[in-house]
Amino acid sequence: MAPPPSAVQDLSKTGDILTMHSKDGHFHRQKSTFRSFITPSSIPNSPFPAARDRYLLYINLTCPWAHRTNIMRSMKHLEPFIQLVTMDYEFGPEGWFFSGRDGTDAKDPLYGYTKIKDLYLRADPEYDARYTVPFIWDKEKETIVNNESSEIIRMFESAFDEFLSEAEREEAKGGNGLYPEHLRKEIEEFNEWVYDRINNGVYKTGFAATQEAYESHVVPLFEALDRVEKHLSEKGHHPYLFGKSITEADVRLYTTLIRFDAAYFTLFKCNIRMIRDESHYPKLHWWLRNLYWNHEEFRSTTSFEQFKKGYVKTAKTNIVPFGPVPHILPLDP
Repeated sequence: MAPPPSAVQDLSKTGDILTMHSKDGHFHRQKSTFRSFITPSSIPNSPFPAARDRYLLYINLTCPWAHRTNIMRSMKHLEPFIQLVTMDYEFGPEGWFFSGRDGTDAKDPLYGYTKIKDLYLRADPEYDARYTVPFIWDKEKETIVNNESSEIIRMFESAFDEFLSEAEREEAKGGNGLYPEHLRKEIEEFNEWVYDRINNGVYKTGFAATQEAYESHVVPLFEALDRVEKHLSEKGHHPYLFGKSITEADVRLYTTLIRFDAAYFTLFKCNIRMIRDESHYPKLHWWLRNLYWNHEEFRSTTSFEQFKKGYVKTAKTNIVPFGPVPHILPLDP
């Protein structure tokens, strides 16, 4: 159960995410605030209809929540329709910012801002919470449409299909789509416990402020990884989590696990074992490497060096871990 707001120290205006925990030492994630949806343009009176060159996706390459939206944008071939804006990998004194370092954007392309907070305050001058990525910006209404990654990837799955070739549309894929009708209940159930124990579990482990809080999250994290390993060994769950086609569940899990050995194991103390430990995770390790090496949308959006640098800053150190070497092992020996 989440503590009351008065029990949570929120120093979001200082950029100090490590202080986002309750007095008992547990980390609690802020709920997303902007929750509107982009819909197909055929839906009458939609405030945010799908359109060419109207929306921008703001991300950085450290954040796994932003990474999932970037992968989905690429998988759906939405690059011509949704502009990508990439902020610095470091979480600064006033949140994410622009710098131009390592191929990131030097400033906001619309207004010339250098800090993400200026976009949030332009959208809502009364906004008083953490300035997060990812989010979608609407150039026409000059506001944030949505800053919840799980909802953004759902929009990308089908809202812009009218602009794609018939073969690329979800309705043409039937049971092989990203969120097929016959698997939705199973995918929702899977996403729920993976989010709590793994996606957010690495943060609850890494940002725990007491030994009790740390141990109460690190053990369930690895129990959940064991559960995924078992899931992949079951009929119908290979080569991807729900069979022969990639679904949104694969995207959501990938962005956490591709950071695991290189960042979470060391910097977040998620160190019972690595994903590459094939004595425990032979199927999970193969699944991860298959997505990285065989799917350009996963590999090209993954920047090991940037997310290592970003997490180092979050952990308040300037020493970037050298390993593991290599960051990800080859698919075949």
